[in-house]
Amino acid sequence: MSTLAEDLPDGVEFIHEDDGRVTARHTQTGVASFGESESEALRELADALDSHQGRGETIEDPESYLEELGIDVEIGGEGPPPWLDE
Repeated sequence: MSTLAEDLPDGVEFIHEDDGRVTARHTQTGVASFGESESEALRELADALDSHQGRGETIEDPESYLEELGIDVEIGGEGPPPWLDE
């Protein structure tokens, strides 16, 4: 299913992936997110943009938060990941 360009919010593009997911990318910042549909990808993109712009919710205990989501990752104390360096 394709969306007409005039129906898209300004600065957003959709990429239909080979695995069926849809990626929504904000063209001004490069922030992207994905979902099973364009509307889901757009909702996820809105959350990602809030976080990118510093308006996301603060996570008091990141390790517990990730564990609750079933993500097994070791959080380092070496600073932010390199893709966040500005």
